[in-house]
Amino acid sequence: MTHDELKNKALKKASVKKEYDKLEPEFTLLREMLRARNRAGLSQAQVAERMGTKSTAITRLESSLSSGKHSPSLATIKKYLEALNCRLEIKITQN
Repeated sequence: MTHDELKNKALKKASVKKEYDKLEPEFTLLREMLRARNRAGLSQAQVAERMGTKSTAITRLESSLSSGKHSPSLATIKKYLEALNCRLEIKITQN
């Protein structure tokens, strides 16, 4: 079974879907951060160097957003994006 098939099967369960939906903002942020890093053509090690940290810190930062176990500070996210010559814009919408 492929990753997408497993994901779709799991998301058919209401309890799993509810928890997955709670993490949607983190998944979106991670996707956008990874897109920005790819557009910049930089590795995690290169981003780390620009931020003055170690590549393991960048690995932790990127993986923390996908796990939902840790929410990095806005200051850390801004520093990451500045290393990519990007800036953070936040948009708030009503449901």
